[in-house]
Amino acid sequence: MKHSTRKLLGITAIAAAVALTLGGCSAKPPAIPTGKLIPVTLQLQWFAQAQFAGYYAALDKGYFKDEGLDVKIVEGGIDIVPQTVLANGQADFAIAWVPKALASREQGAGITDVAQIYQRSGTLQVSLAKKAIKTAADLKGKVVGNWGFGNEFEMFAGITKAGLNPASDVTLVQQDFTESALIAGDIDAAQAMIYNEYAQILETKNPVTGKLYQPADLNVINWNADGTAMLQDAVWANTQKLNSDVAYQATTVKFLKAVIRGWIYARDNALAASKIVLAHGPTLGASHQLWQTNEVNKLVWPAPDGIGIVNADAWAQTVKVALGAKNLEGSTVITAAPDKDAYTNTYIQRALDQLNTLDTTGKKFTPIDVTLAEGGK
Repeated sequence: MKHSTRKLLGITAIAAAVALTLGGCSAKPPAIPTGKLIPVTLQLQWFAQAQFAGYYAALDKGYFKDEGLDVKIVEGGIDIVPQTVLANGQADFAIAWVPKALASREQGAGITDVAQIYQRSGTLQVSLAKKAIKTAADLKGKVVGNWGFGNEFEMFAGITKAGLNPASDVTLVQQDFTESALIAGDIDAAQAMIYNEYAQILETKNPVTGKLYQPADLNVINWNADGTAMLQDAVWANTQKLNSDVAYQATTVKFLKAVIRGWIYARDNALAASKIVLAHGPTLGASHQLWQTNEVNKLVWPAPDGIGIVNADAWAQTVKVALGAKNLEGSTVITAAPDKDAYTNTYIQRALDQLNTLDTTGKKFTPIDVTLAEGGK
């Protein structure tokens, strides 16, 4: 998906009978494999930022190598479609939003969701408090920004659910990948990711107060609460290889084991994880990356069924919105329900079973408090 061109847990204790090692992510380090490591390429959907903290943590802490894998993480960008890179055989795994990946599948991409890392959507519609926009119904008659590029469907679904016609009851404009138009007053409500663009606003001085914007200065429509949220960051794998290549199946389980450990590390060591990401992507500031790590953790944890398990109800809601929500061109994300190969819990469940001494649900996860600095420094 798009995340800003600025590029952009409290501590959960892991019960163990012995002293924890490897950053609190394993009660007993696995034996380091001997022999040649298996090369694996992971394609991200955007530049290096804490949206991907768990993958960078797995790389930095050696969790991939513990599984016998030599993982290369490839950054995304404006013109990179990760699920297409995967389908074309240029990567072994890719991170992509579910609706966008489903659209690619409908167009012929042979890809399968093997781990639904984000359990919740991070998309918001943000407005200044003085605009009194608290619900989708309040968008009537307002100038409403959106990014386009397939990022708008939760918003369209929310507007439609509120009984409004997106084509006539609101004035829709395409915003850039910042919140400058909202702050300038050119639009009344803007799209934002809770872990990125929302923080951009809070890193900006309010000209009225001379201090940074505060959450009380803003109103937020959260599509999770509205019932039109769609699943986002998932690990996608090659469908054909999953169905026929035993070695690839085994690699998938190994890869997911390391990913799980990486996200547990990010959960239990937010500051350290943010610093790991900062070393890989220094464009964003330290406080912004810490905010992002903390907010992303809230999207991942708790994971009641285990991190990465696809929740059937959340999947069904995503498919429903993808089938029913129309944009201004009258298009929907997909035109038919996805087939049975669209997702599988087989490989993530195997990985979870092999890590059964770890806290893979984050039931007691508590976010930390993050103070943003001006400009995210």
